[in-house]
Formats: sequence, structure tokens, C-alpha cells
Amino acid sequence: MSANMPRARAMLDELQAENLLLTVPALLFLSFPLVVAAPHLEDPSRATDPALLAFCVAAAVWAAKGRSPRLAAWLMVVGSIGVDLLVMHNLRLEGAALLLALPAGLAALFIGLRSGVATAVACTVFVAYAPPWLMPAESSFRATVVIGLWATLGLICLALRSSLALVESLWSSYERNCGLLEEARNQRLRLKEALKDLADANVQLQRLNRLATGLRQEAEEARRAKEQFVASVSHELRTPLNMIIGFTETILQAPQVYGPGIPPPLLADLAIVLRNSQHLSSLIDDVLDLSQIEAGRMALTKDWVSLAEISDVAATAVQPLFGSKGLDLEIDLSPDVPLVFCDRTRIREVLLNLLSNAGRFTETGGVRLQVRSEGESILISVADTGPGIAPEDQERLFQPFERLGESVRRRYGGTGLGLAISKRIVELHGGEMWVESEPGQGTTFFLRLPVMPRSPLPASRAAGRWLRPEWEYEQRTRPVAARGSLVRPRLVVLEAGRTLARLLARYGGDVEVVSTERLEEALEELAKTPAQALLVNEPSPELEGRRLRALGCLPHGTPAIVCSVPGREEAASSLGVAEYLVKPVGREALFQAVERLHLRDSTVLVVDDDPETCRLFRRMLHSYGLSMRVLTATSARQALALLREQQPDLLILDLIMPDMDGFALLAEKANDPLICAIPVVVVSANDPSGRPVVTPLLAATRRGGFTITEVLACIQAIGRPAASSGPADPGASLG
Repeated sequence: MSANMPRARAMLDELQAENLLLTVPALLFLSFPLVVAAPHLEDPSRATDPALLAFCVAAAVWAAKGRSPRLAAWLMVVGSIGVDLLVMHNLRLEGAALLLALPAGLAALFIGLRSGVATAVACTVFVAYAPPWLMPAESSFRATVVIGLWATLGLICLALRSSLALVESLWSSYERNCGLLEEARNQRLRLKEALKDLADANVQLQRLNRLATGLRQEAEEARRAKEQFVASVSHELRTPLNMIIGFTETILQAPQVYGPGIPPPLLADLAIVLRNSQHLSSLIDDVLDLSQIEAGRMALTKDWVSLAEISDVAATAVQPLFGSKGLDLEIDLSPDVPLVFCDRTRIREVLLNLLSNAGRFTETGGVRLQVRSEGESILISVADTGPGIAPEDQERLFQPFERLGESVRRRYGGTGLGLAISKRIVELHGGEMWVESEPGQGTTFFLRLPVMPRSPLPASRAAGRWLRPEWEYEQRTRPVAARGSLVRPRLVVLEAGRTLARLLARYGGDVEVVSTERLEEALEELAKTPAQALLVNEPSPELEGRRLRALGCLPHGTPAIVCSVPGREEAASSLGVAEYLVKPVGREALFQAVERLHLRDSTVLVVDDDPETCRLFRRMLHSYGLSMRVLTATSARQALALLREQQPDLLILDLIMPDMDGFALLAEKANDPLICAIPVVVVSANDPSGRPVVTPLLAATRRGGFTITEVLACIQAIGRPAASSGPADPGASLG
């Protein structure tokens, strides 16, 4: 018996009690023929007596039903037996004996199976031993009555059993549905709680947005000032430094250009000048790198890299320093170290800085570089046997320009930027860097790199810097019911180089970037796996946008965003020049640019608003023994006149000049058929990949078009930063 059987039995009892009253009209209906037949009999009482008894039984059942349904059921069973026996005795109807199955069925239906069986047994005994005066019937008829009695009872038992099973199934479904209804109510309650949580969070966000408006504007002003400072440092320091390094290098490497008789002491002093100038150039690069990191503009070129290879290169670079001091350098590389997704150049710079510091500060003993795998990250340690670092000094060791005292600076040198830059680079890779040291016990620097970093924001750009301790905080009284999910967007990039892909990998956070060089490859990637957008880096976004719209081959709903983000190669291509060199330009770099153009014996025009720069480039070109004719111009208009008059074989051009700049000169040159074919080498202090504004135009297209809601969302997304960053560039536009 299942657990639901008692409940099913109780429900069936209720149904039996309710249906018991339906037998009362049945009794009255059966007595009606007796009343009709009474006038036709010799003794009418023979028919009226059973009819009267039936009426009495019906009345008794009706009266007892409200007090005791079981008593009413027994009255119905006993009364029906009495009516049947009275009909058989008074009317001498042998067939009325067949109606004895009715009381047994009523007992089984309204009282229980056991009561039905007991009633059937009693009726069977009566049929078998009833006297002839009461039941004048043959034995065969009596047997037929008994068989009919028990057959009827058996059918009723089967029907009751099926009814019980059906009621049990219905009750189980009812309970299950009740449980589902209760769960749905709970889910609805939790949904209301989640909506309330979201509403509370929205209120908190609105409050924080109002509180952060002033701070954001102040931060934007500081950011713009920092970017302007970085640009000014880049141009104002690199240009004079280019003069110092260029002239000194030329004098030392090709003194014959200046004629015989240069005294050796002067050359020795110039070597010191060159060495210190190169040190100053390195310092400027470090300052610019640190500024770019703090401003969040340092791009990382990530690839799968072997740390064993990087360690060997770094160890080879510092080997002369270790050999000169008699120090040992041990490399312990675990064989299970996997490839790491990182910027090869930057991580090599970090290792080289740690090994150089260890070699400079260690007098005896040696340095040990250890690399081992720890789960999903790589742990690198550089341990030395130097003097160690005091605990109070370890806290400020990674701060810019921090050194351990003036005596340390005088003895070991350094700017105090190497560790700060190294730590920021490691953090840009999603890793961490720390130091462990005790005075007199040596120092160990640790850095942990994830095998596949998530590119988190550096500490200086984290959201915590916008929060203030005095802001109001409301504690929740229950857990948040809302749950969020993270979706990693996928972008397909179409460009000739890797500039935009590198910028997205650096600034895009946890974004999957697929780089392609041909439109067919990009469309194959989009057809293979859906993407958030197709990004096209094209020098002419308007033309590329029209070409994409004309093709109509983009997947439905996938937008194509066209922009112009130049690197050095892209900048050269977009300007229509052969080379793009960034100051300070060394003698070798200038010579290689000329060699790639195969212009060893030719006429060269050097254009720069600084006469000393023109003189420097002339010295550099002549120092290689090239039989070149070098012309100089200090303004763009003078350069145009010389170009048309002399038609040189090469133009070396500075872009930033007063009055008419290099861009205008290039435009004039491109429109003049006499001089448009002259190759150009641009020399500028502006690095195109490090500018705050990387593209003046965005063009978007999508198969199926944009709705007004999407257009407004795009306008708001682009207009919000523009509104907070001051006046827009009049040359910028939105397509």
C-alpha cells in the first residue's frame, strides 16, 4: 500500500457518502411499478406493502444520512433485502431473487468490500436454505441467483479497485501540482526580491554617479594635462637629444668628416658625452613608459612565449657585468614550464632589469634565476647574495624615483624607475611582483605571471581610486537574489599590420581578438563563429565603409566598424611616405632607411625648422662616405620651391613646423605631377602609436541597418566622453 492510499480511501469515503442519497430516488422509482400494479391484484395489499416498505426505507436513509452515513448505508442494504423478500413472498415472483445482488453491491459500494462480502454470504445462505413457501424456486434457479450475486459483487470489487487506483493517482498529481504551485510562488517571491535588489542597486549607482560627476571631471582634466605633458616631453626632449647623440656619434664614428687633427682627449670626452646622452635617452624612455602605463596607454604585443628563451637572452645580456665582478649566475628552469601568453619584449625587459639590479648590488657570491610552474601561473624568482633590504625600505621600493638613500645612488647609480616600471608591466599582464629580503641575507624578487592572463586594470586605473571613505554605505539585510553572468565578447579585426589588434589586446580587457589580413579570411571567421563586430583598420574609412556596404556579405546583425588607427607602418602608408622614423634618430637607422630606397648616390633634401637638425642629418649622410648631394630647407615653402627647382631623389621631412607644417607640404607635393613621385622619409618626435587620439573617424555599417534606438545608443556612447573631454577636434567626424 502506498503512502497516498489512506488519503485516497478517505476521499472515496467522502464520495460514497455524497452519492448515498442518489439511491433514495432509485428506491422510490422501483416502488412505483408496485403502486401501479396494486389495483389490478385481488389483494392490493400484496403490492402496496413492499411499496410502503420502500418508502419507509428511503425516508429512514434520508433521515440517518446527516447523522451517520454508515448507519444510513446499512439501512439501505437491510431495507432493500426486506423489500425484495416481501416482493417474493407477496407476489410469488421467483425472478425477484435476482435482485438480492443489489444489497450486496450497495454494501460493497457504500460500506466496504468486507461488508459487501458478508452481505453476499448471508444472501447466498438464504437462497440455498430458504423454505419453499418463501422462495418457491428450483435448485438450478437458486444456483443461477448465487452465481449472479457473486459475479455482480466481483465486478463491483474490480470497479472499486480501479477507482481507488485512479483516486490515488489523482491525489498524487494534486499534491505534486500543489508543490509546483508553492515553488512557483517562492520563485515569484525571489524574483520580486531580485527586482527590489536591482532597484536598490540602481538607486545606489545613481547616487554614486551624482557624487562622482565632479571627481570625474577633475580626473579628466588631470588626464588631459598628463597627456599634454607626455606629448610635450616627447617632442621637446627628444629633438635636442637627437642633436646631441647624432653629432657626438658622427664625430666618434666618422671623425674624418671633420678633417684631421681631432685630439684623442676630445674624442674621449665626447665618448663620455655620448654615453651620458644615451643614458639620458634611456631615462626619457623610462619616464615616457611610466607615463604611458599610468595613463593606461601602453600597448602590449602578446604571443605564446618560451620563458627559457627569454631567460637565456637576459642572462647573456648581463653576463659581461657578472664576469667583470666575478659573480656566478645560475639559471634553474623547471622542465614542466609551459609557454606563456605575454609580451616578449616587456617580460625580457623585466628580467633584464632584475638581473642587472642583482648584479650591481652584489659584490660576492652570485645570483640565481629560478622559473617553475604553479598551477595556472608561472613563478619567477631572482635571488642574490647582496646586502639585503631593510623592511621599512621594502614598502617604497616599487615607487617611482625611490632609492635606498643618497649613498646607494652615488655608489650604484640608477634612476629609481626600473622596479616601478617592471612592477607595472607585470600587473598589465595580470600578474604580481613582490620582494622578500633581510639585511645581510640577500634579496629575492618574485613575479607571478598567469599562463593566460585576464588583462586586469592596473592599480592606478582601478575603480577603487574613485571611492571616498565618507560616502554613504547601506548594509543589506539579506543576500542578493540577483545573479549575473559574464560573456566574453569576440572581435574580428581586419588590418594589414597588427596595430589595432595589439591595442585591443591591451585595452579591451577580457576580449577575444581574431586578427585577419584579408576580407575573405574575416568573413570566414564570422561565418565560423559569431562575433560582436568586425573591426576594419583602414587608412580611408569612408571608402572601406562603402565597399563593405556594396558587398552586403556580412552576417545579419553583425556590425562592421571602420577606423584608421596608424602604427609606424600604417602612419607611413596613410601619409604616402616610404619611412616613418621617430626621434631621436640614430645614424644607423637613417642609413638603413636610405639603403632600403637604393639611393646611395643621389640628391637629398632635408626639411626641418631647426637648422642644427638639418646640419646633423647632413653630417650623418656624409659620414658613411656616400657621394650624396644634401640640400636643406628650414620651412615648408622653401622646401616646395627646392623640390620644384632641384627635383631631388629623396625628401627627409619633419612634420611639426611653424606656418606651413609637413602635412600641408605632403598634400601640395601629391598634387604636383612634377614632384609627386619623389620618395619621402618622415622624421618626427611624435610616435603615432602613443597618441591619445588614435583615429579621427569611425564608420559603422550593418546588414539590415540600425534602429533608432541603436542609433541613439551609439550617439550617447560616443557623445558622453566627448562632452566631458572639452571641445571636439574640428577635423574629427562620425560616419
